Amino acid sequence: MSTPKHRTAPFSSYFVTSKCWQGRAVFQVPENAEILINTLFQYRDLRAYLLHEFVVMPDHLHLLLTPSAATSLEKAMQFIKGGSSHQIRKTRNQKMEIWQVGFHDWTIRDYDDWQAKVEYIHTNPVRAKLVQRSEDWPYSSASGKFTLDPIPDKYLQLSSGAKAHAPAPQTPGLKPRPPKEDGSITSTPPQAKVVRA
Repeated sequence: MSTPKHRTAPFSSYFVTSKCWQGRAVFQVPENAEILINTLFQYRDLRAYLLHEFVVMPDHLHLLLTPSAATSLEKAMQFIKGGSSHQIRKTRNQKMEIWQVGFHDWTIRDYDDWQAKVEYIHTNPVRAKLVQRSEDWPYSSASGKFTLDPIPDKYLQLSSGAKAHAPAPQTPGLKPRPPKEDGSITSTPPQAKVVRA
């Protein structure tokens, strides 16, 4: 089976979710959460990917990242999940499973999509009633205590087609037809995909 194109497209950014094995609250233990965060930055510093946003929840992880040209999304997730699993097992002297197999990903389409995913990541601990304010969750980029990579330029130039300004007609005297008002939707957004890592 061939690798989906979007996973090999250089400089695409992804919103990724990975869950803990059998829904266990592995990262409720602060030491485990800190190991995962250290792993995220270790591989970011090795230039495997750009790390834009993240939140470590008790039983799952959300990320916004851009793999490097030499790293696929699958490889980036192997680094993160494998590296953190190894270190947690070593530190705690246990052989327990840490991560559920695979992960869910969403290819970021434009600036509006980017902002929606940032908002989702930041407010996740608030929605889960772990804190009242996003910045109070210590295991999140919303805390303001981590140095992150900026949004890629390509997303600053892309915005939702619904907000794009229509160009003026090129032929003088001709007017464009108004859009049909039948309420039909011409396209649907891509769904999140599950892959194995």
